[in-house]
Amino acid sequence: MEKTARVLIDCKDAKGLVYKISKVFYDRGLNIDNNREFVDKENERFFMRTVVSGAFDVKELLDALKADIPGDAHIRVIEPEDKKIILLATKESHALGDILVRHADGELDAQIQCVIANHDTLQTFVRRFDIPFFHIPAEGMSREEHEELVMRLIGEFEFDYIVLAKYMRILTPTFVKAYPEQIINIHHSFLPAFIGANPYKQAFDRGVKIIGATAHFVTDDLDEGPIIAQDVIPVNHRLTWKDMQRAGRDGEKIVLSRALTLVLDDRVFVNGNKTVIF
Repeated sequence: MEKTARVLIDCKDAKGLVYKISKVFYDRGLNIDNNREFVDKENERFFMRTVVSGAFDVKELLDALKADIPGDAHIRVIEPEDKKIILLATKESHALGDILVRHADGELDAQIQCVIANHDTLQTFVRRFDIPFFHIPAEGMSREEHEELVMRLIGEFEFDYIVLAKYMRILTPTFVKAYPEQIINIHHSFLPAFIGANPYKQAFDRGVKIIGATAHFVTDDLDEGPIIAQDVIPVNHRLTWKDMQRAGRDGEKIVLSRALTLVLDDRVFVNGNKTVIF
């Protein structure tokens, strides 16, 4: 039966890799519909994303690729289907709402399993979209105690990614370690220049000329994980700090949605603390 797959390969660079990989596809009568590759010369790493179509067995194709390329290769053969995501939120609705609207309009190639929040502020809003909402309050608990409850609930769902839609809690190393390269966050791009409460007011007081947003994978280094998408917005003296905050929130939701699209389409490779994006 004819079908399509995305083949993602990350391995030590070597001569003839594109030829060897393409030959595996050719020998099985597969057509290459789309192909991109990149060599990180500094670290001698090879990255390739190929869309193939034809009749194939996933395991047999994987075995054939492994036999012909370096032994440290990380290879994935993915048959396109909607991925599953879990959204974590607090009180702010802009990033979460944008994802829910895109999902409702069929623009997001993902199934939203649920929304989990540490406040119930967004419960009525989320349920308008017929998405399960779970409130797990954190008052009177340590971070570890609260996260244990969140992780227990997460464990009841199948999922590919956890999206922090302005989830305003710092995650513990235990939580981050449990979901490597699966947690996506959005933050304003003032970090680390303007941290703490009300970064837009701090930026206004400093007279900045651009604001922006960054979406990244979460690591133990706060807001310093591999970057997936970024954007900036010019500002000037005519804007109040609240104007800047509104513009910044628009930027945050757009950048988060852009990052989600890239990840859900299997276009992002993590390369140390950076990303390769096709």
